[in-house]
Amino acid sequence: MLNLERLRTLDALARHGSVSGAAEGLHITTSAVSQQMSKLEREVGQQLLAKNGRGVRLTDAGRLLAEHAARILSQVELAQSDLEAQRGQVAGELRLAAFPTAARGLFPVALAALRAEHPALRLRSSELEPENGVAGVVRGDLDLAVVLDWYNKPMPLPDGLVKAPILDDPADVAMPVDHRFADREEVDLADFAEDEWITWGQGEFCHEWLMFTLRSKGIEPIVGHRAAETHTQLGLVAAGLGVCVVPLLGRNPMPAGVVAVPLRQRVRRHVYVIWRADADRRPSIRAAVKALRAAGERVGASSTPAF
Repeated sequence: MLNLERLRTLDALARHGSVSGAAEGLHITTSAVSQQMSKLEREVGQQLLAKNGRGVRLTDAGRLLAEHAARILSQVELAQSDLEAQRGQVAGELRLAAFPTAARGLFPVALAALRAEHPALRLRSSELEPENGVAGVVRGDLDLAVVLDWYNKPMPLPDGLVKAPILDDPADVAMPVDHRFADREEVDLADFAEDEWITWGQGEFCHEWLMFTLRSKGIEPIVGHRAAETHTQLGLVAAGLGVCVVPLLGRNPMPAGVVAVPLRQRVRRHVYVIWRADADRRPSIRAAVKALRAAGERVGASSTPAF
């Protein structure tokens, strides 16, 4: 009979594409991955891995068994979900991730509420950019991820995921207090055609959104500085080094020397939480979604109405 943990190791290898990636995803050593695969090969009597340069690749037999492993593990997840639903208890371990400003603006409130209401639930949280959070949920490394769309640029989601909205997050333009537009009630993005922009890292979803949006308005953006964290961006703004788009979520307290001016054409991020459909009935998933949405309502109550 095939060993479930060895199938889980094979599935992780197929999803991550490397022994080191599988080890990291399973929280075990690379030697443990190799040992599990050697045992699985002996069980099935076929070679499942072949050398590929410095790494490995799945053989035809390995790919075939990995496809079956993914279906078996999904069915196991469904069984666990049904059992948890029948028991009705919020317990066990829950692994969550959120992009940095959501981790800052939502997790402290939501996770504290979860811990207080469900002391038998073990919470494990981390910061991940949206695309990495999606990949983590798809791979099974995470149970939930808080991700985002921009109002004019949706993030594609793979099949097999469920999502629930948390809040619509308004964004302003942050600029130094002595900026020529600092005393305006509203601004347009086109007003900053000659300004240097402080943005996110190359290839990150929010950076790509900003470049797409500015170019759609006929502006070729001047990118002066990049920083993943909102408060690093705001620190650069306070130093007079440029302007940035700053959403409401997770931005307070604003540093001295910076003012945030609303955009005339309202700009919003749609923040939502995703999880695998085969885990949809787990009470812990439902409790976490409820807590995240309650935390989102608290943030949303301080913003302007959605447009």
